[in-house]
Amino acid sequence: MRHITLLFATFFTGLLFAQEVEYKKGKILVDGEEYMTLEVIKMNFGLTKNFEVFTPGGMKVATAEVNATKYESDKNDNSFLYYDVVFFPSQQKAVFRVASLGQEKSFAQLIGSSGILVNNKPDDAKIQAFIARRGVTPKLYVDYTPVPRSRTWPFEIKADRQITQESKLIGYFTASYSDGNGRDFYQFYLPTGVRLADLSFVGGNNAQEFELFTYKDKYKRLVNIAQKDKILAADQSIDKNYFTLKRIVKWLVDNQIL
Repeated sequence: MRHITLLFATFFTGLLFAQEVEYKKGKILVDGEEYMTLEVIKMNFGLTKNFEVFTPGGMKVATAEVNATKYESDKNDNSFLYYDVVFFPSQQKAVFRVASLGQEKSFAQLIGSSGILVNNKPDDAKIQAFIARRGVTPKLYVDYTPVPRSRTWPFEIKADRQITQESKLIGYFTASYSDGNGRDFYQFYLPTGVRLADLSFVGGNNAQEFELFTYKDKYKRLVNIAQKDKILAADQSIDKNYFTLKRIVKWLVDNQIL
């Protein structure tokens, strides 16, 4: 019975504080009274819009910038866009979802229902509560696209662990050697610092296969790089596993991972 009473109390409290938000000609109205004004900045020939929010007295409350490439989009739902919002004067930042169709009205409804103004001024505590209530934390978009170049050119592995092809830096690697079972570990990156792959192998320069994990598809597999020749000694100025490393890099390049 106590739970039912609390449920009804919460429901009626919500009704008590529910406010009607309207958007008319750049003005956000709450219960018929002007609450904020909205300035619209058209982007991409008007396909997307950024916003600046002000109090009726002209004090800047927030800026909102659409970010179509910074965050991973939901493959199952393209009905919204992510907006980076900065609140003033506290400089608090958050990400919100705004409808992709009717962005202006959708954002006006969002910010109009925020309750972040007290006596026509932004209130830090109210802003924090609004962010906690409506903010989201989307996954950052990671670009795994290899460096454009001609793959017919030979690649070069340099002593500083950079990898070049057609005189272009296409990536670099880090390494840690022998975990006690003779297994060596490598990590490969794009020049931008994006981590492409982790791999490991045993057998040094005579390794016949390597374990590979690629971050783009989150896929782990065993790759065959068998060779007939047995290497007895190798120049270690670049890497102690240089000959195996060359075969691995060739495989990564041929399979357009690197």
